[in-house]
Amino acid sequence: MTMNEPQPFRLLMLSAMYENGGNTTHRFLDGHPQLFVYPFESQIGTRLVNDSLSSAFPVKYRWPVFALDASPYQDYKAIIDEEGKVRSRTPHVSKFRHMPFDMNDDERCELYQQHIAVTGRSGANNVAAFFRATFDAWKDYNRTGEETVYVGYSPIVVVDAEKIVAASPEHHVLHVVRNPWSAYADTCKRPVPMSLPDYLQAWCLNQYHSLLARERHPGRVHIVRAEDVMADPKRALAPVCDALGIEVADSLARPSWNGTELEQVYPWGTIRSATPAANRATAEELSRADRADIRQRAWQYLDVYDYRSFLPE
Repeated sequence: MTMNEPQPFRLLMLSAMYENGGNTTHRFLDGHPQLFVYPFESQIGTRLVNDSLSSAFPVKYRWPVFALDASPYQDYKAIIDEEGKVRSRTPHVSKFRHMPFDMNDDERCELYQQHIAVTGRSGANNVAAFFRATFDAWKDYNRTGEETVYVGYSPIVVVDAEKIVAASPEHHVLHVVRNPWSAYADTCKRPVPMSLPDYLQAWCLNQYHSLLARERHPGRVHIVRAEDVMADPKRALAPVCDALGIEVADSLARPSWNGTELEQVYPWGTIRSATPAANRATAEELSRADRADIRQRAWQYLDVYDYRSFLPE
């Protein structure tokens, strides 16, 4: 297969603090006819990420850093992409093994190198080649022929929003925020959950970076509340579609994977039922002490996102 000179690579990168509705929003975007939506979390970070936030968040979720002297093959292997590579290489241990997914990771690696042979190596070109190669190698992808924008999702990658928008004028970031009570209550369902202080510190860091990035890049960094996506996903996501210059498709009204409607978002995320009622019930699972502690730790953002009255004291 010979690669032609590619069209400009357009990327919408989703971000959300853990259990904040990132996977849910990702699945609502999935069936859009003009979007190439990555099938899992696109964990494009590399182990070369090393900065003041490296101890706070896993490097697999960060915007990647590549070695200056690496080969395209080494660049591809450096991209962690745990969920995609596990599903492709060892499907029997993947939490997505029940879903059909015909993609050979070795073939994707070859296609990646062919893309780089055309574009050359750079941080932006490496990311573009990774997404392009994924959809080139994905045999049973339900392609419409209208796709113009690639969509990835890495939790907490909004902390790198400045790097993402600087990498290309065709890059956008969409950050999803969920009320901290429901988010923490869902986090508590993990096998080894974060402590409340650690979780709220990370939650607040995500909101700080997202609001700052939107202030600095108002046309390219977008924020949506998970509550609004749950209540009316088509309406909530319409401004992002407008910013990208794509239609506000009816497919936005339902979560899907590769265009197949999902009854529940799980196991893509902890949220099983993406409804306002379920979201409120999740918050009410917390003890009064935890509710009060969260209210205090997240206080400045409760007003920003109109969460002050979400859960009565």
